[in-house]
Amino acid sequence: MVVFQYLKGVKTTPFFNGLYSRIQLQMISYDQLVKQDSWARVVDLFVECLPMDSLGFKHETASEGRPPYSSSDLLKLFLYGYKNHLRSSRKLAHACEVNLEVMWLLKGLSPSARKIAYFRKNNAKAFKQVFRYFVVMLKDMSLIDGQTIAIDSFKIRAQNALKNNFNQKKIDRHLDYIDAKIQAYESVLDQADNADEKQEIESEIDYQNTKKKNTKQIEKQLHDSGESQISLSDPDAKSVVLHRNIINVGYCVQAGCDSKHNLFINNSTGTVNDTHALSPMALDAKELLQMDTECTLR
Repeated sequence: MVVFQYLKGVKTTPFFNGLYSRIQLQMISYDQLVKQDSWARVVDLFVECLPMDSLGFKHETASEGRPPYSSSDLLKLFLYGYKNHLRSSRKLAHACEVNLEVMWLLKGLSPSARKIAYFRKNNAKAFKQVFRYFVVMLKDMSLIDGQTIAIDSFKIRAQNALKNNFNQKKIDRHLDYIDAKIQAYESVLDQADNADEKQEIESEIDYQNTKKKNTKQIEKQLHDSGESQISLSDPDAKSVVLHRNIINVGYCVQAGCDSKHNLFINNSTGTVNDTHALSPMALDAKELLQMDTECTLR
C-alpha cells in the first residue's frame, strides 16, 4: 500500500510498508530498537549484579554543577566496546552519539573521550577484579570446576617504541654520548672567531644540555619505580624477546584455562619471561577458585 504524507500542505515523497520518511514524526521507545538477544542487554544485566563498591571502583562526587557519571554506566560502555572492537576512548565517545544499542545502554548519556580515558586509567585494578568476580560466578554456575588448569604464555607487542624504553645501561650510554657531544662543541667554540658561528654552537650546547636534563629525569623515574626498566608511553610494557631473538617492547602474558569448558580463569602481564611464572599463576588460580588441590598443565 502506498501512503502519502503532507507537511504544511506540501506533498512529500511516498513511502511503502516497512519504510518511513525522514521527516515523519514517530513515537517509539529505544527498548524497541534493541533486540532481546543483544549483547547490550547482557552487559546491562551483568553490571547491575556487580558490587561496584567492593570491587574498588572510584566514585566521583560533585557539590555543584552536573552530577558525575556513574561508574556502572562507564563500565557498561567499556564491556560493550570490548565485544564490538571499540577500544579507543574516541571511538567509544562517538558510539554514545550514533550507536542505538549504546544509547539504550547508557540511557542517552554522552561522556567525553577524556572522561572515558580517565575512568579506565583510574580504575585499572577494579577492572581486573570484575574479571575475577566473573570467574567466581562461572564456578558457582558449575561452568568451571577448577580440577585441571592449563597455563601457557604468549607475547604481544605494545604501543611503546623501543626508543622509549630505558634501563640503567641504556641511560648511561645516552649520558656518555651527550657529554661527548657537549665536550666536542665546547672545543669548537674556543676556536670559533665569527659571532654567528659562536651563537650557533652555543645553541647546540644548550640543546644537548636539555637532552641531558631530560635523560636525568628518566633516570630518576627509573630509580623511583624500583624496576629494572621503564617504558614512557606504556608504563606496564617491558623489553622482551618476541620471536627469533628480536627484542621489542611488549608483554609476556600468562593465561590460565579451566579444562571443563576451556574458559579462562586468570592472567598476568607482570613478568618479562615465563621462566618462573608457573607457580604464581597456579597458586593464584587455586586461591581464586578456593580449591584444596588442583592439577596444573604447562
